[in-house]
Amino acid sequence: MTVEKFVDLLPMPAMVIGANRAISGLNQAARELLEAATIGRHYMTVLRQPDVIEQIENCLARNCGAGADKLRYSREVGGRSQVFRISTAPVEESGAVLLVFEDITSFEEARRMRSDFVANVSHELRTPLTALQGFIETLQGPAREDAPARARFLAIMEREAERMNRLIGDLLSLSRLEEDEGQRPRGEVDLAGLICEQIAALEPRAQKRGVHMRLEGLERRLIVPGDADQLRQVFANLLENAIKYGREGGEVLVRVRRHEQVAALRGPGVEVAVIDQGEGIEAHHIGRLTERFYRIDSHRSRNMGGTGLGLAIVKHILKRHRARLRITSTPGEGSTFTVLLPSQ
Repeated sequence: MTVEKFVDLLPMPAMVIGANRAISGLNQAARELLEAATIGRHYMTVLRQPDVIEQIENCLARNCGAGADKLRYSREVGGRSQVFRISTAPVEESGAVLLVFEDITSFEEARRMRSDFVANVSHELRTPLTALQGFIETLQGPAREDAPARARFLAIMEREAERMNRLIGDLLSLSRLEEDEGQRPRGEVDLAGLICEQIAALEPRAQKRGVHMRLEGLERRLIVPGDADQLRQVFANLLENAIKYGREGGEVLVRVRRHEQVAALRGPGVEVAVIDQGEGIEAHHIGRLTERFYRIDSHRSRNMGGTGLGLAIVKHILKRHRARLRITSTPGEGSTFTVLLPSQ
């Protein structure tokens, strides 16, 4: 079997460059990846990245090891960057070079996400830690005998410590959710009771902002499959956000509907919409709201005690429950966060 025939059997993009520097072999995956590539065409008109050209020239001159030399090849497709690892190997009989392209885009994205996550966590922890350190130094020095200043600083230190505690708690929740994400919950939850419980728990907070909480369409019992603690976390988060970011003195409406068929769930489901009367959210923010540490207004969110992880936790919980989260908003009129849960 010739090497040109061999590349047709490979599932990943592969090509052969002859000793005359023309493409002599090309499988279908490579044709789709390199649209300009055709048999007989000079490889430099297709692979224009300098390090790739240098590596191929080295292999043609037999200065590369069989499969040992690997390099990156990237391209833009529809505004998204794709990254490949190219393995090169000389074909001894003909003097040609074999190139195999391995798609490592997902690995690169995961690496970048981990890097961004570590940077975000470091930043989120550094801010309160720096504040605590500054207040401690002040209390040990100039404010040691100043009782009013000491009381004020201790109150701020308590708030910053609580913020760190919430952040660490949310990070641990995310870690546990990622471990359990593939395991569908097997319990049953009375969604009606759970929602009423969360509304009652958050009523004091709503009263502080003059917010009226109203229920619409809730039945006496509404059983859905799920993990009660996790669903409690979902609705506590959505209700708390509606109270915090809704209009002061306004209303938060929780509307519940049962559907015999929900296309997104491919079966019966329950729709729970949490509707506020806040400032609303610009369309370009909506798609990123469930990203970790993504905030529309970082300063306001931090002042209100937000960690930037709440909606990311909601997303992971709903994913485990095979549920959906839909976010709609009109600037100046408010936002609606709708949860679609499979029902029995």
